[in-house]
Amino acid sequence: MTLDAAQGSDRSFLFVLGSSRSDGNTEILTRAAAEQLPADVPQRWVDLNRLPLPDFQDGRHEAAGRQPGENEELLRQATLEATDIVIASPLYWYSLSAQTKRYLDYWSGWLNVPGSDFKQRMAGRTLWGVTVMADSDPVVANGLVTNLHLSAAYMRMRFGGVLTGTGSRAGRVRADEQALIRAKTFFQGETPLARFPYEEGSDVTA
Repeated sequence: MTLDAAQGSDRSFLFVLGSSRSDGNTEILTRAAAEQLPADVPQRWVDLNRLPLPDFQDGRHEAAGRQPGENEELLRQATLEATDIVIASPLYWYSLSAQTKRYLDYWSGWLNVPGSDFKQRMAGRTLWGVTVMADSDPVVANGLVTNLHLSAAYMRMRFGGVLTGTGSRAGRVRADEQALIRAKTFFQGETPLARFPYEEGSDVTA
């Protein structure tokens, strides 16, 4: 399924920036890809450094009535309102940044918010990833890719894949011509239903 073949202008993108610095290489590459989206597709950008979350505390077995903080509720609503969630995280120690991982940890809590139906509402939406790393071989980012792919599989989301680029110094990704070429068509790619490895080739449905 491609972007044009889906819901057209009914789609809306949430870009979650998880770098430890603003205007970093990953954000540059993400914005290059976002520029290719049709003008009638809404975009919302959230910088997790400017909208910080405390460390996630698993409260599933605690007394009911926990009230979410302002930033948490804003992120939860933004996530639920988007048809496409783009995780933009540099490759830190071969995986997601701490800010990004914390955001995904909060998904665990939102699964248990009474009446939210978070997992059911996220099913069928699309998860994408963008990452920039110092290494030129994209296989180095396999840990990050697997993290996002399996997260999408658990939520019964579609997975658009991960756009990778190379750059360690500030702005260096602009010299990665191949990454910028891939960015032009990244959001036009296929978005199959994400599956766990043991589901491949089976008739499991969402």
